[in-house]
Amino acid sequence: MLIVLEQARLGEGALASGREALSAMVTASNAEEGCISYAYAQDILDASVLHITEKWIDEAALVAHFQTPHMAAFQQALAGLDVKVTEVLKYQADDGAPLM
Repeated sequence: MLIVLEQARLGEGALASGREALSAMVTASNAEEGCISYAYAQDILDASVLHITEKWIDEAALVAHFQTPHMAAFQQALAGLDVKVTEVLKYQADDGAPLM
Protein backbone atom coordinates (compact mmCIF):
# COMPACT_ATOMS: atom_id res chain seq x y z
CA MET A 1 0.00 0.00 0.00
CA LEU A 2 1.11 3.56 -0.69
CA ILE A 3 0.26 6.38 1.67
CA VAL A 4 0.55 9.93 0.36
CA LEU A 5 0.51 12.79 2.88
CA GLU A 6 0.32 16.36 1.65
CA GLN A 7 -0.11 19.81 3.09
CA ALA A 8 -1.27 22.92 1.30
CA ARG A 9 -1.49 26.51 2.44
CA LEU A 10 -4.70 28.25 1.41
CA GLY A 11 -4.90 31.95 0.74
CA GLU A 12 -7.85 34.10 1.75
CA GLY A 13 -11.07 32.68 0.28
CA ALA A 14 -9.38 29.74 -1.47
CA LEU A 15 -11.24 27.09 0.51
CA ALA A 16 -14.64 28.63 -0.13
CA SER A 17 -13.87 29.20 -3.82
CA GLY A 18 -12.41 25.73 -4.30
CA ARG A 19 -14.86 23.75 -2.17
CA GLU A 20 -16.83 22.37 -5.13
CA ALA A 21 -13.65 21.25 -6.94
CA LEU A 22 -12.25 19.73 -3.74
CA SER A 23 -15.48 17.84 -3.11
CA ALA A 24 -15.62 16.54 -6.68
CA MET A 25 -11.99 15.41 -6.43
CA VAL A 26 -12.60 13.47 -3.21
CA THR A 27 -15.69 11.77 -4.62
CA ALA A 28 -14.07 10.85 -7.95
CA SER A 29 -10.78 9.73 -6.41
CA ASN A 30 -12.49 7.49 -3.86
CA ALA A 31 -14.36 5.84 -6.75
CA GLU A 32 -11.13 4.98 -8.60
CA GLU A 33 -10.03 1.37 -8.81
CA GLY A 34 -6.98 1.11 -6.58
CA CYS A 35 -7.94 3.93 -4.22
CA ILE A 36 -8.29 2.79 -0.62
CA SER A 37 -9.10 6.28 0.67
CA TYR A 38 -8.71 9.91 -0.32
CA ALA A 39 -9.56 12.79 2.04
CA TYR A 40 -8.97 16.43 2.91
CA ALA A 41 -9.00 17.94 6.40
CA GLN A 42 -8.67 21.54 7.47
CA ASP A 43 -6.17 22.02 10.30
CA ILE A 44 -8.00 22.92 13.52
CA LEU A 45 -5.12 25.10 14.75
CA ASP A 46 -4.45 26.89 11.46
CA ALA A 47 -7.46 27.23 9.14
CA SER A 48 -5.17 28.16 6.25
CA VAL A 49 -3.65 24.65 6.21
CA LEU A 50 -5.25 21.75 4.38
CA HIS A 51 -4.09 18.18 5.01
CA ILE A 52 -4.51 15.64 2.22
CA THR A 53 -4.35 11.92 3.00
CA GLU A 54 -4.37 9.31 0.24
CA LYS A 55 -4.06 5.52 0.38
CA TRP A 56 -3.50 3.52 -2.82
CA ILE A 57 -3.13 -0.21 -3.35
CA ASP A 58 0.11 0.28 -5.29
CA GLU A 59 2.24 2.64 -7.38
CA ALA A 60 0.32 1.78 -10.57
CA ALA A 61 -2.94 2.96 -9.00
CA LEU A 62 -1.33 6.25 -7.99
CA VAL A 63 0.16 6.77 -11.45
CA ALA A 64 -3.26 6.07 -13.03
CA HIS A 65 -4.82 8.63 -10.67
CA PHE A 66 -2.65 11.38 -12.15
CA GLN A 67 -3.97 10.53 -15.64
CA THR A 68 -7.69 10.79 -14.82
CA PRO A 69 -9.99 13.44 -16.28
CA HIS A 70 -11.01 14.52 -12.79
CA MET A 71 -7.37 15.24 -11.93
CA ALA A 72 -7.06 17.49 -14.99
CA ALA A 73 -10.33 19.25 -14.10
CA PHE A 74 -9.18 19.65 -10.50
CA GLN A 75 -5.87 21.20 -11.50
CA GLN A 76 -7.63 23.58 -13.85
CA ALA A 77 -10.15 24.58 -11.15
CA LEU A 78 -7.41 25.31 -8.62
CA ALA A 79 -5.13 27.13 -11.07
CA GLY A 80 -6.67 30.51 -10.30
CA LEU A 81 -6.82 30.05 -6.54
CA ASP A 82 -4.22 30.92 -3.94
CA VAL A 83 -3.25 27.35 -3.01
CA LYS A 84 0.38 26.45 -2.38
CA VAL A 85 1.36 22.81 -1.80
CA THR A 86 4.00 22.92 0.93
CA GLU A 87 4.71 19.21 1.42
CA VAL A 88 4.12 15.96 -0.43
CA LEU A 89 5.46 12.70 0.99
CA LYS A 90 4.88 9.15 -0.23
CA TYR A 91 5.30 6.11 2.01
CA GLN A 92 5.32 2.41 1.26
CA ALA A 93 3.45 0.51 3.98
CA ASP A 94 1.94 -2.85 4.73
CA ASP A 95 -1.83 -3.18 5.10
CA GLY A 96 -1.70 -2.17 8.76
CA ALA A 97 -3.35 -3.75 11.77
CA PRO A 98 -5.81 -2.53 14.39
CA LEU A 99 -4.13 -0.46 17.08
CA MET A 100 -6.59 -1.41 19.80
